[in-house]
Amino acid sequence: MTVTPNYVISDAELDGLLSRYTRDITAQQRAGRFDPITGRDEELDHMVLILLQRLRKNVMLLGGAGVGKTALFIGLAQLIEQDKVPALLRGARVIELEMSMIGAGSQSRADLEGRLIPIIKGVAERNAARDAGTGKTPPIIFCIDEIHQLMLGFKASSYAGIADLMKPYLTAGDLFVIGATTREEYEDYVTIEPAIDRRFQKIFLSTPDVAMTLTILMNLKGNFEKHYGIEISRESCAHVVRMTDRYIRNRNNPDKSILALDHACARFIKGGGEGALDRLSIEAAVASEAGIDAAAVK
Repeated sequence: MTVTPNYVISDAELDGLLSRYTRDITAQQRAGRFDPITGRDEELDHMVLILLQRLRKNVMLLGGAGVGKTALFIGLAQLIEQDKVPALLRGARVIELEMSMIGAGSQSRADLEGRLIPIIKGVAERNAARDAGTGKTPPIIFCIDEIHQLMLGFKASSYAGIADLMKPYLTAGDLFVIGATTREEYEDYVTIEPAIDRRFQKIFLSTPDVAMTLTILMNLKGNFEKHYGIEISRESCAHVVRMTDRYIRNRNNPDKSILALDHACARFIKGGGEGALDRLSIEAAVASEAGIDAAAVK
């Protein structure tokens, strides 16, 4: 006989909370909102391996700003949507917990917790029922950017200590959580909370080199061409990567090259450009992003 789970948080209540206070990355992927994620196959494979585990199935993505930590949220959703994950993760929903959305309009810490706790509890009990064979709801995977802000030691955040609300469910293995932060912030705020730290498995993201960044731009350029109605050659992409590598030293690839390409295309069409993106627009865009005189960028 099939046992129907008796959830404390009803389906209607949970769906309402998720729609109001979170971002459904899988739904946005189905709607075609994202560019293809490339160059992170090894990290995505490692992430899937961790999520398949029974107990410590939580991921901590560590890397510098702009290297593509949160892009892995999207990359996972793309794998799920393409049915390229094992059966245990098939149909999973990738949901980003955005604390700014959860906290918007709340008058007190109690208000914030009153929104967050039912979300955590509702998702945890469905994941637990599925693991026990009594529920059929596909896994719900939480993604949290800047997860260090939820730690008790991060006094600059109004969300400090919120991670403690997840601790019992992390301990029981009823949540899938993917957190993202820098190595420095991880060391400063997460490692000092051993009960949280030991429940995550770390994936370190290196900065893509010039060759990989070029590959990423080449995979993205089609969407830029469609948006702007222009052509972008391989040489233009290579020029963007060379210029950002040379002149924008305080930011990381691929983010800085993607933004510079976008800026260059916008500058090109604003100036009446047609046909193929030119070098001058790229150099002017990189100069602007770097905060230097355009004449210095060659």
